[in-house]
Amino acid sequence: MNDLWGRWTKAIDDELPAAVELRHAVHADPRGSGDEEDTARLVAGALGAGEGTRVAKTGRAIPLPGGDGPVVALRAELDALPVLEGTGVPWASGNEYMHACGHDVHLAALVAVCRAAVRVGVPRPILALLQPREETSPPGALDIVESGVLAEAGVDAVIGAHVQPRLAHGVVAAVPGPVNASTDEFEVTMHGQGGHAGYPQLLRDPILALSQLVVSLQQLASRRIDPVFGAVCSVGRIQGGAAANVVPNSASAFGSLRLMRAKDRERALETLAEIVHGTAKAHGCTAELEISPCEPVLSNDVALAEGAGRWLGHAGFVVDDKFRSFGADDFAHYCGGGTRGLMLFVGLGDTAGVPSLHDERFLPRDQAVVQVAHALVAGYLAAVEDQPR
Repeated sequence: MNDLWGRWTKAIDDELPAAVELRHAVHADPRGSGDEEDTARLVAGALGAGEGTRVAKTGRAIPLPGGDGPVVALRAELDALPVLEGTGVPWASGNEYMHACGHDVHLAALVAVCRAAVRVGVPRPILALLQPREETSPPGALDIVESGVLAEAGVDAVIGAHVQPRLAHGVVAAVPGPVNASTDEFEVTMHGQGGHAGYPQLLRDPILALSQLVVSLQQLASRRIDPVFGAVCSVGRIQGGAAANVVPNSASAFGSLRLMRAKDRERALETLAEIVHGTAKAHGCTAELEISPCEPVLSNDVALAEGAGRWLGHAGFVVDDKFRSFGADDFAHYCGGGTRGLMLFVGLGDTAGVPSLHDERFLPRDQAVVQVAHALVAGYLAAVEDQPR
């Protein structure tokens, strides 16, 4: 296996100029969730292994030759975010979308890994999984799992790698067990009695009730969930009213609930409803609550994480086996129920001071392509070592 690592990563180096060119092309012409056909066609063409099987409407599952035995799927995401780019690079987005989450890097790395694998020969077949709709619901990963395409292809393990500016350059997180949170989105509409702002005694103010609700929801994390495991309940949008001196009849809030343990999810959602309706009643209002389930907890296969960590350490990366994030990723649907999953996080640390993903200035250096590629190779080798022969 050491010999394979050396030959494969050397072949990736040879593929790097074309992979970086592909990254720039994808970045310059991004597509939103559900509209990734052009991106999928471009990336499939760069792979040079045919169109494969269409999955989740705009995605592709493209088999590549290898030895016998269970197949290892390598996944990268096709979609971009509705963000107006502010990087100023010559290959910046020319439309209203932006690859502000690193998906352009992931796609380029996947192509480099797969093209190099064909050149050097690998012991297990690879399925290149070009997945749509990672950034929205319904998630592309769930569609792929439910389609049965992975089972039909004989996939045992799915490997992904994601750039992460919260980790230092040269660090890759290979964490056994839970690594990303579950997420459920909610919408609360508070109904009261509007009217003139100068006569509050005649009103039942839905904005006041909603404001109290936003504060009260923090009890979910601070008082209702074991702090060792934690929870995050965030309200990202509030809307209501049209004038400073008029209290509206209703107002709405939109947010998300994130948890790191599956067993906490049902209880947290029950508590969310209790707080919503209790706060409404205390202010003489009524409330409507709609919950949209999104992703389960992303839990890495222990053997895959430990095996990938050994390969990454051998390659000179600093391996972090503790990093966890309350971000969510539909990759979670590949983790259990027929396939084992491993999501690796590749540290950037040099991203021009940009603090987070989804920022209009987020722009990993081209060097990140080869780092993500090496992480995918480490995950593949861990899957091969832990698969039945």
